[in-house]
This record gives sequence, structure tokens and C-alpha cells, in this order.
Amino acid sequence: MPRAKTIAITSGDANGIGPETALAAALSQKAPAGRFVLVGHRSVWERAAKVLGVPLPPETAALDAAPLPRLSTWDPGMAPAPRPAPGKLRADAARAAYSCILAAVAAAQNRYVDAIVTAPINKEGFQLAGIPEPGHTELIARLTGARRYAMMLFGDKIRVVLATRHLPLRKVADALTPAAVEEAVGMLARALPWMGFQGARIGVCGLNPHAGDGGALGSEEKTVIAPALVRCRRRGWNVTGPIPADAIFHRHLAGEFDAVVAMYHDQGLGPMKMLSFDSGVNLTLGLPIIRTSPDHGTAYDLAGTGRASPSSTLSALRWAARLASRPNPWRAKSS
Repeated sequence: MPRAKTIAITSGDANGIGPETALAAALSQKAPAGRFVLVGHRSVWERAAKVLGVPLPPETAALDAAPLPRLSTWDPGMAPAPRPAPGKLRADAARAAYSCILAAVAAAQNRYVDAIVTAPINKEGFQLAGIPEPGHTELIARLTGARRYAMMLFGDKIRVVLATRHLPLRKVADALTPAAVEEAVGMLARALPWMGFQGARIGVCGLNPHAGDGGALGSEEKTVIAPALVRCRRRGWNVTGPIPADAIFHRHLAGEFDAVVAMYHDQGLGPMKMLSFDSGVNLTLGLPIIRTSPDHGTAYDLAGTGRASPSSTLSALRWAARLASRPNPWRAKSS
């Protein structure tokens, strides 16, 4: 019988909805089988339990303790506890969230846990705290030594990988290279079978309106995207494009593609969140560990109210457990 998976769930920004949604998802009857470890200061989980009106899970002193309870909290003790300030942007909350990520990633690397789910952090908070990485994706890639990685966002009907990530729109065209497009397609070609899509049919967006309209509205389709797709086909990947972004998602939903490569953040996330706002999942591709997260932010306006939906976190938990039961295409077979 397969061993029950252990999943670490970080608290995220303590002043956002992360602790509440993490605890609610872990307690849900729809949560997958296995063990969940809530990573963060005990006081953060105490406040979340009080807001939700649920019992506080027991605390564990070490992740190698056997057996762990089905649900427990773990304080790695790497940063001072943040001051309670629901809905407020504070550097101490960002530093505490950062320490939880470091601890959870180390636990996954040491195989104390099978996967991690990260509750939302605030990128402005990271800047305020002097943390160099703009977000989870870049930070966890550095911690795991992953040189090539990608953001995959998905819901029940839609799956998207980004060729560029957290960039101002005016910088996207300069950052978009044939190598970036080819890398995004390659990541997706490896991820889709892991997720159960053996055909891995991939559609690729154009950058400009009408995919450049033959060069009248931009040249990136001809000079960047199309050459990259030629190389992708030579590598045996089933890829079509560049396709206008105002048409490709309709074709994806109609079943023509298993997933789409978008050229920039909002080009892919706009359609994804329209269809799966309450259940979207973020999966980081290219890592030797499994990391998923809910596809929403800290939602400071809802923090401390108990009204935040745990649906996206619950989806992230389910996918973390599912992927942990399958061979990770980016984990060395000998590890």
C-alpha cells in the first residue's frame, strides 16, 4: 500500500488570508489523504484558528518525528514572530514568511515532506524587508539550484505556462527570446504527461495583437516565436503557433490543445483567473521538489474576517498529493 504523503503548508504573509485558508483547507473533508504540517509561528496559527472558530492543531517539534499526526503545526524558529496586524503591509511579516519558505524547501530537499504548498506572500513586503527575489518562484528556484524553471497556472479547464514572468509590460518584448519560448514549451512538454496528458498538445500565443498581423503590428512573431517553434518541432514536441491570444484560449477550451504557452503574465493569467478564480493552482516546473500554491494573493481586505475561500488552497493540496505519487520529471532518478 502506498505510503501516505506528507505535505508542508507555509503560512505565507501572516497579515493576509494565507494562514486562514491554509488551516481551513487542511481541515476540509475534501482534503486528500495524508499528513499536513502547517509551517509558521505558533501564534500565527493560533490567530487563524480563532478566526475560523476551530481547534488549534497540535504542535510538532521536529519533522522527522514518527509518526506525525494528520495535522500539526511546526515553527522552524528562524525569524521572530510577526506582530499581529491583519490587513497591513509589514516587513516583519515578510521576513517571517521568508523563513517559512526556507524551512519548507529544506524539509522537502531532505525528504521529510513529499511536497510543499505555499500560502501567498506580498511582493511589496519582500521588497520592504530587503529580500532580493520578487516572489516564490524565483526564490525556490534559487534554493533548489534550478536554473531553468517556469510558472504553470491551471484550473479544471485551462492550463497555462508563462514564457516571461513578473516583468513590467514595457520590458516584456526585450525579455522575450527564442530560448525563453523554447524553454517554456519544453517545460510544458515534460509537465503535461506528469499531470496525465500523454499527448502534450501545446498551443503558443503570439505577443502582439493578431499575432503581429504579418508584421504590420510587430515583428516578434517572425523573429522570436516562430524560430523557437521550429526548434521545438525538431525536438519532437507537438506545438502549434504563434496563434493570436484572442483566439487561442477558445481553441484550448474546445479541446484542440492540452495547454497554452503565454508570452507574459496577464496574457495567460487573465483567461485562467476568469475561468478558475476560486480554484486555480500555481505549479512551479523545473524543480527537484514539488511546489504548488493557490493562485491568489494576500487579500488584505479579507484578512481576519474568516470569509476567504480555501478552494484554491484545497486544489493546490490535492495536486501536491497527486503529483507526489508520480515520478517528478525534474528529480534525478538517483536522488
